[in-house]
Amino acid sequence: MIFTAPLKMKSKKVLLLGSGELGKELVIEAQRLGLETIAVDSYNNAPAHLLANKSYVINMKNKEEILDVIRREKPDFILPEIEAINIEALFEAEKEGFNVIPNADAVNKTMNRKNIREFVAKDLKIKTGNYEFVSTLEDLESAALRMGFPCVIKPVMSSSGHGQSIAKSKNDIKNSWEIAKEARGDASELIVEEFIRFDYEITILAVRNGKQTVFCDPIGHIQKDGDFVFSWMPMQMSDLVKEKSIQIAKTVSDGLGGRGVFGVELFVKGDEVFFSEVSPRPHDTGIVTMITQSASQFALHIRAILGLPIDYITYGAGAAAAYKAKNDTFNPEILIDDKAFTKDSLIRVFGKPKSHKGRRMAILLTYDRDSSYKALKKAEDLINYISDK
Repeated sequence: MIFTAPLKMKSKKVLLLGSGELGKELVIEAQRLGLETIAVDSYNNAPAHLLANKSYVINMKNKEEILDVIRREKPDFILPEIEAINIEALFEAEKEGFNVIPNADAVNKTMNRKNIREFVAKDLKIKTGNYEFVSTLEDLESAALRMGFPCVIKPVMSSSGHGQSIAKSKNDIKNSWEIAKEARGDASELIVEEFIRFDYEITILAVRNGKQTVFCDPIGHIQKDGDFVFSWMPMQMSDLVKEKSIQIAKTVSDGLGGRGVFGVELFVKGDEVFFSEVSPRPHDTGIVTMITQSASQFALHIRAILGLPIDYITYGAGAAAAYKAKNDTFNPEILIDDKAFTKDSLIRVFGKPKSHKGRRMAILLTYDRDSSYKALKKAEDLINYISDK
């Protein structure tokens, strides 16, 4: 009898630039398919650091520090997971033959609100609200008067609502100017947007694997201060609006190119659909897919970048409720009452090493076979059984 040793195959290597709660789920899904994972962020013990095969803490805005990690690790795939990173490092890495997901140009366009708004409105001819870009307080005051009140004021580069505000009158302009300085990124230029009195807002997740594009059911969501509080799927809407929304998501994701998940945010007013923003990566509102689908957006993202099939089963309706910290503390403790654990709920604590008021620390997911409205009501009730200290 002859015994042979199993063949040893070199695993693919995924490097995450940004290691928050979304990155943590990507690490889990990558490891389930045998990939090696490296998590990079600007602070120690970020959520994805806790699970990755290897982790680094660097200045994410420093080109050479990013390139040093990339050249040292030689990853098969580079996944930018935050906006506040040095884009020149990604273009350089791509020139050196590294595979940036979905591609460096798409990351460059989407990490800056000026780039993506002009690309979508001018190049792709997709409907958006009116907008102007300003770089001085005086220009901001003038633009806001032309836009009318209320108007939305955002830094061109930020995330999770940091630096974003709504000016309801001329008296709010100076305060909005100061709030913009809290941006996670570039606050040297601001976008002043028309306030669209929309009926609801949605996210369409477009998944591209190089062979086909799949669209998850529309996700409804409620945001506060630019950051999501609740999301649910499927969002109930007319077939006409759903078709328009998917077509916009297809046009935007095709225009950006590459593989992976694209989270396309849209405003809906009657039968009109307006483009809002897009993330070339899993979207925070898409966390709800962890309870509604056989393959979550994170699993689909990993499959897509590998060129694997991206079909899945939809289990039913679901909702997600974000738990925001009430306290500022190091090594926070998340307290969960027994009543939060039900037969149709899941809880995921991110494990962030520090909390501050309003920081997203955990997510509660609820399921209902038939009704997203019922799932949302469950989430609204159960999130009250979580607290922190």
